[in-house]
Formats: sequence, C-alpha cells, structure tokens
Amino acid sequence: MSFGVKSLDLILRKAKLRSGEVRDIGIKDGKIVEISGKIKKRSDKEINVDERLTTPAFVNLHVHLDKSLIGDAVGGNVDTCEGGIRRTWEYKKRYTVQEIKKRANQVVDLAVVYGCTRIRAFADVDTIGGLNPVKALLEIKKERANHVDLQVVAFPQEGILKDEGTEDLLYQAMELGADVVGGIPWIEFGDDQKRHVDIVFDIAKRFGADIHMLVDDTDDPTSRTLEYFAYKAIKEKYFGRVSASHAGALAAYDNSHAARVIQMVRDAEMTIVSNPHISLMLNGRRDVGLIRRGITRVKEFLEAGVNVATAQDDVNDPYYPFGKMDQLEVGFLMAHVAQLGTPAELEKVYDMITLNGAKAMRYQDYGLQAGKTADIVIIDADNIKDAFRFQPVRLYVIKNGKIIAASTSKKKIIKI
Repeated sequence: MSFGVKSLDLILRKAKLRSGEVRDIGIKDGKIVEISGKIKKRSDKEINVDERLTTPAFVNLHVHLDKSLIGDAVGGNVDTCEGGIRRTWEYKKRYTVQEIKKRANQVVDLAVVYGCTRIRAFADVDTIGGLNPVKALLEIKKERANHVDLQVVAFPQEGILKDEGTEDLLYQAMELGADVVGGIPWIEFGDDQKRHVDIVFDIAKRFGADIHMLVDDTDDPTSRTLEYFAYKAIKEKYFGRVSASHAGALAAYDNSHAARVIQMVRDAEMTIVSNPHISLMLNGRRDVGLIRRGITRVKEFLEAGVNVATAQDDVNDPYYPFGKMDQLEVGFLMAHVAQLGTPAELEKVYDMITLNGAKAMRYQDYGLQAGKTADIVIIDADNIKDAFRFQPVRLYVIKNGKIIAASTSKKKIIKI
C-alpha cells in the first residue's frame, strides 16, 4: 500500500513482518506511507533490516513510575501488597518533583531501549505525597514526548475513603492534566469499596476521562470489586473506556460465578491487565503445598473475547525487587504462567504487549500499516517465538519516524 508520496524520510528495507512476509517500509513526516515488496523511491536514510522481525513498538499499559527504584531505599521487597503500601509511607513524605523525575526518567530510558514507546503510568494521589507524583509525570510526559507517549493515571494508592482528602486531590490531579482516573477499591472497608468505584466514575465523567482500576489483587475469594466495576461501567455506558489490573481473586471463584463476571467484563468492553511478575511474587503467599500462580483467568478471558494486556507494573520497588521494562520478558513470563504456548497462543501473547495495550489506551494511530504513526521496533529475531525465546537485542527503536535507540550488537543464533 502506498500514499503516493514523492520522497521519503526513512526506508526500512527487507523488514520481516509478523506474518513472515518481507517488505520495505516507507516513512514520511512521522507516518508510515508505504509498505510493499520493493519501494522504488530512495531516501537519505535507509536501513537494511536484513529480514529481522519488525513490529509496532511495544506498549506498557501499567507501571508505577513514581515508585520505581525505591525498593532498596525502603528495605526491599515485602510479602504482601498491603505491606508494600505501608513500607512506602515514610519515603513518600519526602517526595519532590525533581527526585521523582530523576528515578522515573531512568525507567523511561529502559523502556525505550527495549522498544516500548507508549506507557500508561500510575501516579499516587494521596495526603502523604500530595500531587508531586502527578506533577512529576506530567512534566516527563511533556519533556519526553519525542521518546514516549505517556498517559498519566491519577491513582489513589491509599484509598479514597480510607484517606480522607484524597477525593479532592483526585479532582485537582485531573485539573492539572492527568489523563486517566485510577482506583483501588479492594483496599477499602465494606461498602466503601462500592463508594470508591462510584467516586471514580463521578470524577471520570466530570473530566471526560477513561478509568483504570486495580481490582481484587488478593487471594480472598470473596473479593468482588471487579464485578462491581464491570456492573458500573455497563450502567454508565462507559464501554471500551475502562481497564482493570490484576483481578487475581477471580481465579479463586466458583467456576459458575467466575463465568458470570467474565461475561460482564466482556459486555463492558473492559480491558484486563494481568501482570505476571507481580502476581507470582505477591499472591499465594499463604498457600501451603501447591502454591497458586496468582494471575487472573487469562485463558477464560481470551476465550470470551475480552481484550487482555500484560505489563511490567513495578520496577525495583517495595512490591517487586526486579523489573527492567522489557515487554518481551513480560510476554515470556505470561506465556509460562498462563500456559500459552501454541503458535496461535503466542500470537495472542504478542498482541498483549502491542495491539491490545494500544486499544485500551484508545490510540487510533497505532499499528504497522500505511497511515499509522511510525512507532516501530526491529528485533534481532526471525519470528515472535524466537523473540520471546531469546529476548534478543532491539536493533532499532523508531518513534514518530525517527530512530531513538539503536544497537549494532547482534546475538547470533546457531541453527542445526
């Protein structure tokens, strides 16, 4: 397909697509303008991709940039999500915009090197750290626009009802320019869980914003915040504008009830974000003998046609001691923990770190097609299976048609 442009800014020669087809890709003014077997035009900038895997750049739909890299400073990883929240309190009291930016920018750098150019970043909003996390990430969003598209989530990590004053701060965060309203209703007490969800919807409707909540991140089989979130989204006709991370308790539900909730999630056109690194590390801690994987019912969601994504979530913070912002590593782990290993299933996993995340963020310009923004990653692999298997170097990372990261170090794969 060609848009009839006379000259090109960049041409990728012999790029191997996910389908296995080898194509030239022409880029002009930040957009893909031609994909064909042989582009006859020339450009001052041409890359011989040498039949290496070429796909849209990665999407990370859930990461806490404001808390990244504080794990060592607060005493390392803890054994529960609640413990991680408590461990952070003293550090958050000392938050400054510049200190947060310094840490978060290091994580953005990692994301770019590993081929991720679109990120949904959570910023705590509470009476401890105030609005400093939101302010810091909004500054990064502006300053790093040539490297990443950043959506900032105003996230009430300490609760809304439990942390009096947070509701007002959430309104202020949205007025500052936060993109998405966050929530974490499962940490509230009793009926306050539903009230938490209601408040989030009130704020989102006020600002015309999407919603992304952390729900049922617990082993408790009686936790029901995903169910109410889906119900509320349907009632408010917020179709396609809601995302839910974790939902681990769903795995402990009776199968009949779980099927009913999955149907509600599908009807709400909700995106489910399962973060295997964190679920494996924190969930099932009190299990004896056979320890659960901790993730939600990923296969059942996929079978029901729900949009499922997977993301890094944490990078060396109180909840998780590792994390390098490599979506290939995230997908590799998801394939294991969700037991997705057939060729068709691996394609779905790759969608989880690319197309599905972009869909949740409602990016219309994303994809490896003529007319879309040229956000592209070139991986030193023959196909997506080898990309997951070896997690090789990203040879080139392209954002808005410009090369923002490159490596000449190839890992040779011996074939017998």
